[in-house]
Amino acid sequence: MIIILLKSLIIGAIGGAAIAAGAARMFYAPETQGMGAFRTLGELNACKGDPISHLSFGLGFLFNAAASAVGSGAITQDVFHRIVPNWAAGVLLFKNKRVEETLYNPGKMALAGAAVGAVVVTFLNTVSALVPASAAEVAGNVLGPASSMMINPVMPIIFILAALDAGRYTGVAGVILGGLAQMIMGNAVPGTILGILIGKSIEEQGYTKSTWVMISIVALLFILIAYFRGFHNTILALF
Repeated sequence: MIIILLKSLIIGAIGGAAIAAGAARMFYAPETQGMGAFRTLGELNACKGDPISHLSFGLGFLFNAAASAVGSGAITQDVFHRIVPNWAAGVLLFKNKRVEETLYNPGKMALAGAAVGAVVVTFLNTVSALVPASAAEVAGNVLGPASSMMINPVMPIIFILAALDAGRYTGVAGVILGGLAQMIMGNAVPGTILGILIGKSIEEQGYTKSTWVMISIVALLFILIAYFRGFHNTILALF
């Protein structure tokens, strides 16, 4: 158990610092290359700098991560993509509500992310090691479906509503790309986030060269994903 605790603290701190700093750096793209994920950036933006929203958002995915850790012994991507950056932001914003000095600061986010990552990973691994096998099976069967409902369809609906609330162009792009992503990938969230990025770019810059490049890249991305997933065969079969 001591070895599990030590490894969890080290891995959680390193991973938490890296992902939190990377998420903060994404706010400076494209001037500064970020190492985060657009999905994480979109979810952080959706909380609008409110510490309670960041903490509650991460807490919602803690149950999913706990169920996976207990049921299968594995830590899901939700830990570093959703829980750590949102809790790190929430902790910092409790002391200072100015996102420019907290959420957008890679150094402060790295320190907060290291602390949060160490605690969360240690907690999940400890719980997984202590829970009996019979209880782990029950947890996996009960909590797993509930967390799946959170990811789909609850999260896509939240993001589409956020896109509609952000403006006409953002709403239209979010709904169109979200619908295509739902049909092609089975989850509307990636498409909705891309729609929000495209819509906000059009609203702020207009139809510039960079905007058309972004639209072209997203269109090509969807075409390639649809092709390799065999989506065209599905469409032809429906006709």
